[in-house]
Amino acid sequence: MLPLIHQILFFIFAVITGAFGLWGFYRLYLRIRRGAPATERRFDIPGKRILDAVRVSLTQERTFRRRTAISVLHAFIFYGFVFYLLVNVVDGLEGYLRFGIYSDNPLGAVYNLLADVLSFLVLFGVVALVVRRLFTPSKRDFRFTEKTLLHPLLKNNYILRDSLIVSAFIFFHVGSRVLGNAAKVVAEGGDAFQPFSNAVGSVLFGNLSETTLQGWRIFGFWGALGSVLVFLAYFPFTKHIHIFMAPLNYTLKRPVGSGVLPPMKGLEEAMEADEPRLGVEKLEELEWPRLLDAYACIQCNRCQDVCPANATGKALSPAALEINKRMELNVIASHPSPFTLKAAPFESGASTAHPLLHYAISEEAVWACTTCGACMEVCPVQDEQMLDIIDIRRQQVMVAGEFPQQLQTAFRGMERASNPWGISRDKRMEWAEGLKVPTIDENAEPDVIYWVGCAAAYDPGAQKVARSFVQLLDKAGVNYAVLGKKEACTGDSARRAGNEFLYQTLAQENVETLNSIRPKLIVATCPHCMNIIGNEYPQIGGNYKTVHHTEYLETLVAAGKLPLAQLADNVTYHDPCYLGRHNGVYDAPRNLITKMAGEVLDLERQRENSFCCGAGGAQFWKEEEEGRERVSDNRFRELQARLDGAKVASDEFEQTGKIVAVGCPFCKAMLNSTPEKQKRDDIVVKDVAELMLESMQRATGEWVAPTGPVADASPTEQPEVVSAPNATVPMNHGPMDRTGEVRSADAPDAVVGETSADVVNAQPGSPVGNADTQPEPQAAHPEAVTERKAWKPKVEADAKPEADAAPRKSWKPKTGADEVSAAPVAEAQAETAEAPARKAWKPRGSGDDVAPVTEAQAEATPPAEIATRKAWNPKAKSDDVSAVPVVSEPAPDAPARKAWNPNAKADDVSAEAVADAPSAETTEAAPTRKAWKPQAKAEASGETAVQPVAAEAPAKPETASSGGERKKWTPKAKVDARVAEQVSAQAESVEPERVAPPVPVNKSAAEQPAEAQATFTERPKWQPKAKVEAAPVPEAVEAQTIQSESVNETPITEHVHLAEVGENSLEEGQQATSQSGTESQSGTEPSETGRKKWVPKKKD
Repeated sequence: MLPLIHQILFFIFAVITGAFGLWGFYRLYLRIRRGAPATERRFDIPGKRILDAVRVSLTQERTFRRRTAISVLHAFIFYGFVFYLLVNVVDGLEGYLRFGIYSDNPLGAVYNLLADVLSFLVLFGVVALVVRRLFTPSKRDFRFTEKTLLHPLLKNNYILRDSLIVSAFIFFHVGSRVLGNAAKVVAEGGDAFQPFSNAVGSVLFGNLSETTLQGWRIFGFWGALGSVLVFLAYFPFTKHIHIFMAPLNYTLKRPVGSGVLPPMKGLEEAMEADEPRLGVEKLEELEWPRLLDAYACIQCNRCQDVCPANATGKALSPAALEINKRMELNVIASHPSPFTLKAAPFESGASTAHPLLHYAISEEAVWACTTCGACMEVCPVQDEQMLDIIDIRRQQVMVAGEFPQQLQTAFRGMERASNPWGISRDKRMEWAEGLKVPTIDENAEPDVIYWVGCAAAYDPGAQKVARSFVQLLDKAGVNYAVLGKKEACTGDSARRAGNEFLYQTLAQENVETLNSIRPKLIVATCPHCMNIIGNEYPQIGGNYKTVHHTEYLETLVAAGKLPLAQLADNVTYHDPCYLGRHNGVYDAPRNLITKMAGEVLDLERQRENSFCCGAGGAQFWKEEEEGRERVSDNRFRELQARLDGAKVASDEFEQTGKIVAVGCPFCKAMLNSTPEKQKRDDIVVKDVAELMLESMQRATGEWVAPTGPVADASPTEQPEVVSAPNATVPMNHGPMDRTGEVRSADAPDAVVGETSADVVNAQPGSPVGNADTQPEPQAAHPEAVTERKAWKPKVEADAKPEADAAPRKSWKPKTGADEVSAAPVAEAQAETAEAPARKAWKPRGSGDDVAPVTEAQAEATPPAEIATRKAWNPKAKSDDVSAVPVVSEPAPDAPARKAWNPNAKADDVSAEAVADAPSAETTEAAPTRKAWKPQAKAEASGETAVQPVAAEAPAKPETASSGGERKKWTPKAKVDARVAEQVSAQAESVEPERVAPPVPVNKSAAEQPAEAQATFTERPKWQPKAKVEAAPVPEAVEAQTIQSESVNETPITEHVHLAEVGENSLEEGQQATSQSGTESQSGTEPSETGRKKWVPKKKD
């Protein structure tokens, strides 16, 4: 017991320091309370929440997931700290009461033994961790990349300074208690249940007097308990506050998994506000649990270690995000004097001065996140770093309008065609050609709804998965149906990119469709679709039972409905993030692979520790941020090394394959697009369904081995692509080719068919294939070999050329004088070299004319090579060669205007070109409007090709055939004397055609000259007209011939964003006329219809 004077002084000291400590914790509460209200339940089922928090805290199960040795040292300190809560209370009572716990009874012996042993373990742990931080050469988990945005306090070694202060406190606190207890043990004659205190006492206090020993006991009391009281006031500002905040985080965790994003309520009202507040811009706009995350953070950098963006050299660090938040909270809550007993302005309700993008996370880092959830999975205290990033994206997209421009293409596709590819919804069932796939209209009472998804509907590689899966369903006799054209994009990419408004538009449509059907079970081959339908649609009234196709196939195999044969392949499995980490599906695909291949070659990073492929978080639709490498490259190297290290499974078949099995179409596309994959013909990336179809067909004797390699329509040459305004970084194509062409594996320049894919996976550094690259072996479809006709594109009979027709000539508006202006171009093209493969998407009829395949052109792809290609990719029949367009030459200067898709029939433009069709107002005004086709300008002569627009309605196009089907559309313009008189004086330096000049890729629509825009609100329809006097400029033909011979010239920049050519004006009933980079000027004159017509002016 302490002397009386010490008891009085210690009591006063405890009251003062305790008051400061409580005030500090209260201010901590005020800071966390400043956050926005939580949108999810955080206090329901309190009993269960508390029990879970106690279990997770005491077992340290989340800490032990990684860094085992460090976790053990941390556990020493944690368990010591917890037990010292009791030790400090007992020591305090001993200072004021004649009270003590002795080892003469079992309870006392256990208490003394634990206190003694844990004291030693705490000291050992502190020393070891300090040595590791300061002196070990490997300190990766305390470092950040040069690109990572760091708070000024963090740059000034705040973490290191704070860690040393806290370590010194722990060492002094526990050390003082050990010294005081050692003096007590020596004075009492020793204690066998306190071995370390005995050892210290015998060495230091063995020969000291009783008075000296009492002095050491008083020192130990003040040192141990006094330091705790002093530290209590500093504690709320240290990193070690996590010892209190972590259990609180466990208690208040989200009731849903990491794959579910919080809902946004009142979205429409917020969008209509004068100053909409959507997403998060400033610190106080984060939900209050996210501010709690900042104080719960251990600052261990484990989330940074597993982040795929950080691992590949990007600017993103989830750890830096949380630490920066903590630093800013400490700064805005600080006072000049630590003894100021009032709340800081921020704690009282004042707004912060700077947005999060200034000090917490950079804009580049925000868009580098793949939303894989690895950071949330590995975090020992269950922080929600990914949700902060999503909220910041929401503000950037819906309020600031600041986001990667490549995403605009995907957004527009989802808005107009209900899919990010931007392909017509009418083509959503083309993947099922040749198969009997029932739609919901044909089978109104299915047991299973197969959700195909946009990838399987439009991407050739994913189409193989869908075809394999439905064949397995047919074999098992499952009563299923698909939604067909009623299916829309789930909105996953839109929501992960921050476009919540677009997501809710798409989701509401799907929910209404599904609620009308009332599906019993939804099966999806895309984990992203499965996750969002099953986990996020309930937020808007859609509650459905949803499973992944591997889970459903496992039930069919278990029921004996699908026999499987053993495959002689070495198979490793890549866990998709949205299937595994976000939804916990790990065993179903592995069980199926085990039944087929005997075993699954395990990876170092697998299951919940799997490494992302790089496609999530809308990364698939944009370029990756600058770093050392692509995420997919990093992952494929690991897969490749594992397969190379495996032994040959069997010699039963001719060749033992190396297969990377996946369960996600985006994972398949990303892994197929890596440069290393292009070099490794022996490694094949397949979905589990594709493997099962082969195994099942082998078991039933239906298997027909492919005789040649087949690719997933990966391009062999990658053009420079600009998919958004002012985007200047070239984007190489991945496996989802924007051009939609399928090329022969052995003759890469020969187009052998077309697919419906129009949008590229715009990943930087995508691999460029070569002629000797062996693509992926064919999926096991017997009909893919024997029923090739089923996979040709739908071509109407009227699309065939006439029997005696020569190759189609280059399109040009024909003059009224002779109507043969296109003939020189066709003749010049006939004399050029072999037509090169089309490099970039352009409307047919533009400068690089699309002609029917003739016998001479067909020699570019020898019949033998086509015969060996077993891909089921679309290919025209031999008797319908007009369906296989061959580009005769590239036209670099032709404007790649995306809005008008001439692939659609002339009488069905509004139905087919959904993605970029004109506004409804325009369509109604001109129901028979012909498809617009650009014409290359005569760049060789330096002149701008222009054509006056007549005010009156042009001549009608060719009438439909007797069978009701419309012939190939060719615009014909009659002589317009009135227009000829108006422009005869200015037409000497222009070509006899009106062409929309290409928009410079580095200019937006707003930057174009004001005189280059005109309205056409009263114009009934558009028809190019040619002036009588003007004749074809021979230089233009010469330039086209030269370009045809120069195949290796820089390809055109395709997909100029519609905003650059006046997209908004088009949708409001106005027409934007772009002006080329030349110095030509133009003017307007009013016509009889009231519409200003474009009149070229002479050059100076």
